[in-house]
Amino acid sequence: MDQYVDFSQPSLYIAAGAVVFNPTFWNTVARLEYRNKTLTKLAGGNALYGCYGLAATIFSLGIIRDAFYERALRDQPSHPALESFLSQSLAVVLVACGNILVLTSMWALGVTGTYLGDYFGILMDEIVTGFPFNVTGSPMYYGSTMSFLGTALWYGKPAGVLLTALVFTVYQIALSFEDPFTAEIYAKRDREQKAKGRKGQ
Repeated sequence: MDQYVDFSQPSLYIAAGAVVFNPTFWNTVARLEYRNKTLTKLAGGNALYGCYGLAATIFSLGIIRDAFYERALRDQPSHPALESFLSQSLAVVLVACGNILVLTSMWALGVTGTYLGDYFGILMDEIVTGFPFNVTGSPMYYGSTMSFLGTALWYGKPAGVLLTALVFTVYQIALSFEDPFTAEIYAKRDREQKAKGRKGQ
């Protein structure tokens, strides 16, 4: 294993740290916002501006994480099996499909839907069920994971495959927290709307 993954490289651990940090950060900050309106207060009481600020932060952190990931790959040994035509072709398909999932989900959700606007009280009228959400319930997470794996295969780096496994694991953990919490936000809205409807009768 050591001949294919150089565990002595600090860049490997920096990339792994960034992979773990990002979803931990946005989930922690979003929950603080939901409970205490922290970012809304910092934005002068404007929830939309607070959400935009979080969106810019998450986007920037994603760029930094990706830069750390690519730097880590450059410092790692390659494996001949990952440099074959088949592997390179699969890499292209994975990156292309991954980007399609990410970009189309962002288009369908908009900025506030993509960047945790529901934690700010900015809720969508209806759950998005069209493409890419009819393919997977979490197209951004799975699309991002596919892009990580595709990049690892493109550069022929086993360490990239290992980091992709970490990405997948971290995203699964994040989803186990995010999905129930988000579902409860919308369930609460539905309960409140029904209660108002009964009062109005």
